[in-house]
Amino acid sequence: MAGRRKGSSDSLGLTPLELQMMQVLWREGPSSVQQVQQQVSGDFAYTTVQTVLNALHQKGKVRRKLRGRAFEYQAAVGKESVTRHAVRDFVNRMFGGSTEDLVMSLIKTRQLDSKRIAALAAAERENDDE
Repeated sequence: MAGRRKGSSDSLGLTPLELQMMQVLWREGPSSVQQVQQQVSGDFAYTTVQTVLNALHQKGKVRRKLRGRAFEYQAAVGKESVTRHAVRDFVNRMFGGSTEDLVMSLIKTRQLDSKRIAALAAAERENDDE
């Protein structure tokens, strides 16, 4: 696809490394470059983490505040919003928008069975009652 960066994970434009850093910010809250660097898997240089966080800032995915001489980064988009968009994109691309086909694929690959479906339905009914 023209214009897509190599390594792009979905239509949100988040690369796998950007997503990993967003997960750190969602889990840990506002963090410095050094704090994020310590939490990401892989041996990334400080400047690499800083560059990725600055790219996320330019995309509007994170906010930053100057704390002393260093920026502190905070997620500007919620995990639920990103997850919802990524799942919708995945279902559209892989299953033509059919959630039924997704569920059937999970059943066929034995990642989901009738007992689990019943338990999920019961949990959803409980959530609806609240």
